[in-house]
Amino acid sequence: MKILVLNSGSSSLKYQVIDMDTEKVLAKGYFERIGQPNSFLTHKVNGEKHKFEHAAKNHEKAIEFVLKRLTNEHYGVIKSLDELGGIGHRVVHGGEKFSDAVLIDDKVLEGIKECIDLAPLHNPAAILGIEACKKIVPNMKMVAVFDTAFHQTIEKEKYIYPIPYKYYKKYGVRKYGFHGTSHQYVSHRAAEIMGKDIKDLKIVNCHLGQGASVCAIKGGKSVETSMGLTPLGGIPMGTRSGDLDPSIVTYLMEKENLTPDDMNFILNKESGAYGVSGVSVDFRDIETEALSGGKHAKLALDVFHYLVACYVARCAVAMNGIDVLTFTAGVGEKGPISREAICKHLEFLGVKIDEEKNKIRGEEVEISSEDSNVKVYVVPTNEELMIARETLKLVK
Repeated sequence: MKILVLNSGSSSLKYQVIDMDTEKVLAKGYFERIGQPNSFLTHKVNGEKHKFEHAAKNHEKAIEFVLKRLTNEHYGVIKSLDELGGIGHRVVHGGEKFSDAVLIDDKVLEGIKECIDLAPLHNPAAILGIEACKKIVPNMKMVAVFDTAFHQTIEKEKYIYPIPYKYYKKYGVRKYGFHGTSHQYVSHRAAEIMGKDIKDLKIVNCHLGQGASVCAIKGGKSVETSMGLTPLGGIPMGTRSGDLDPSIVTYLMEKENLTPDDMNFILNKESGAYGVSGVSVDFRDIETEALSGGKHAKLALDVFHYLVACYVARCAVAMNGIDVLTFTAGVGEKGPISREAICKHLEFLGVKIDEEKNKIRGEEVEISSEDSNVKVYVVPTNEELMIARETLKLVK
């Protein structure tokens, strides 16, 4: 069976077609600048990249164009849409309504809409993708896979914020966590690599990229994570602040005469590693500047490494121990300097890495030394495959 995976952004669309018999990616692509006259699609198939300039005024037109590429005799991988067993949609926020992937019907779609307040930048985009598919392929089975669902196993004392309880009851203000699809995939893959039953392992996964989060996975279930009500919380990221003293927000708003929207922009777009370094949102650029003597760049990395390590330790507390530490996503997979610095902070937990093994970039490998009490791995994430697996289970 072949599954189409869609990840809809506000003005973009990422997709993959995966043959679930082999779990091989048959085609993948990225539609950018949807809604603008200069929108274009980059479509990859059989190792070749094809670029199409195509003015897609909305997601419906973009998806229509993608489906025609997938069935095209020159660029396609299926003869007709009948070969697709289903479509899996990435949805960022499912609130407390969804603790697992679900087949999409009108009730589910309404539930996703009800979570818009919790993810105003992300859920509307997913809804656009779902509604577009309903028009184009009305009889196709579709599945919603939520970033938050994996974290619904976290216990209440770990997700309730110490503010008046009425705000949880009225507005659902609590920790939800994100990157759940990635944390789930990497933890299961780590167990496979080790030849262990995941139920017997205490794993901390560090998903480190432009967005970043740390997750404690005990027995295959999320028991603690760094992101909170929104993807802004937790460890610092490319442009996001992560956790702060809450008074900083009101203090700066008063001093700088800022509106809530202004403050939200600062914390989401001007903070994190970029805010401290003043260099770039890309950790590679910050590393280059730090190595050439840039003090603010070095400080940004030092802050990032320290706070990631602090959350790894917090996750170890949540599980009363740690057996495995994994690194994934852009920085986690391709950042040996960051991995080494984070692990240095964690030597008190028995974490030791092999410097030669750690030089690897973007490959699945164990980097712990022989005398390390904790196994350390680099595991490239594959959220699309995880979404496809969840979709396959439900459409069957």
